[in-house]
Amino acid sequence: MAILGAGSMGGAILAGLTAPGVSVDSGIAVTTRSRSSAERVTADGVTVLTTDDDADANRAAVRGAKVVVLAVKPVGIAALASEIADALDSDAIVVSVAAGIPTSRIEAELPAGTAVVRAMPNTPATIGLGVTGLSAGSAVEPGALELVERVFSTMGAVHVIDEDRQDALTSVSGSGPAYVFYFIEQLAAAARARGLDPELADALARETVHGAAALAASSDLDAAELRRRVTSPNGTTERGVAVLEARDLASTLDAATAAAAARSAEITASLS
Repeated sequence: MAILGAGSMGGAILAGLTAPGVSVDSGIAVTTRSRSSAERVTADGVTVLTTDDDADANRAAVRGAKVVVLAVKPVGIAALASEIADALDSDAIVVSVAAGIPTSRIEAELPAGTAVVRAMPNTPATIGLGVTGLSAGSAVEPGALELVERVFSTMGAVHVIDEDRQDALTSVSGSGPAYVFYFIEQLAAAARARGLDPELADALARETVHGAAALAASSDLDAAELRRRVTSPNGTTERGVAVLEARDLASTLDAATAAAAARSAEITASLS
């Protein structure tokens, strides 16, 4: 394994691969820019190379690697792919976690036939509760995609989708954590408006969302049925849900995801 870039997402992938019960044959090479950032990357079986000390660090890291993860900012992906192109093993699988960069753009910088997979994890991946969408490029065989699935399953749930659905996935799981955080923020504000002190209001909002999400994740029932089971006829919840329906929360969320998907498509077009 080689992970080029040890920022938040590269770090999340590394954390998943070094978690208890996970093993990586032949170890992991990680590249980062500076010695100070390298000092934050500490785990058994991990070799850290810094580009400030060695201009050839990225190329050195990918030699012999079966899976190479490109975890730098989108604007630097094409240049990084070009930099490592002639150092890759012929059977290496290149995985990009850069938002908005299609597999075809990366394939153009690499030797013909190189397997390229596009991954879109979300921020809860940093605590092992992420959702990742994977899309295979033109040269990816089923076995290669399965290997990449195993890598990202160490960070949470994985869904394989066609690449033309990445914008839609981004609008839900990629941007979705922000929608949830905003809901928590506003639920806490509403609690304060009901007279609860700020600390308690914040705790109630966080804990309620956490518990409800955990229940939904562990239940075989769909969300609509879970909602119905909380909503007693003529009760307090029914009255509150009626307001959400009257204010058309469903339409608001549809508009929000449509806007996010459209912006994702714009970014992809500008970076392609």
